[in-house]
Amino acid sequence: MRKFTDDTLLVATHNAGKLAEISDLIQPFGVHVIGAAEKGLGEPDETETTFVGNARIKAHSAARASGLPALSDDSGIEILPLDNAPGVYTADWAETENGRDFTMAMNKAHDLLLQSGQERPWKARFCCTLVLAWPDGHDEVFPGTLDGDFVWPMRGKLGHGYDPIFQPDGSDLTFAEMNAAAKNLISHRARAFEKLVANCFA
Repeated sequence: MRKFTDDTLLVATHNAGKLAEISDLIQPFGVHVIGAAEKGLGEPDETETTFVGNARIKAHSAARASGLPALSDDSGIEILPLDNAPGVYTADWAETENGRDFTMAMNKAHDLLLQSGQERPWKARFCCTLVLAWPDGHDEVFPGTLDGDFVWPMRGKLGHGYDPIFQPDGSDLTFAEMNAAAKNLISHRARAFEKLVANCFA
């Protein structure tokens, strides 16, 4: 397992919410974190059908283009009664001509659940795969998942993406009702980060 020894980490995302979340998690290690937009990097086509496949595409593309170690995150929500959809297509469900509309995507998921005839509770899980890649082509892979329920109606104004409809097991709050600190203690991304930190930063 390769250790991270640089002072700057490029996070291969243009998603401001995701960048902020990762920056918060990596901040204790004294590493300077920058996003893909800050380096003027484009977004590569995500042509794989798995979280790890797409995370690898993003991490290696950013590392090659910048000459810096790059961390990518491919994540999404799997709704079990919908055969684990949207999965790797989580963001695609929110795409519109005017950018991403996650309220629309959550309504779509709810409509499909109603059409499916499945009774509540509607089980779901958030998945995250982190890939840390170096410019020489080496990478390390760290997955994390968190189980919970798809709840309706949407609840909360915090967070981003599908957070208003996801209530983690053991919690009375949706992700969108938790502050960032509380969410970062238990999230799928935090679980993947624990593995990243233990293997590459500790």
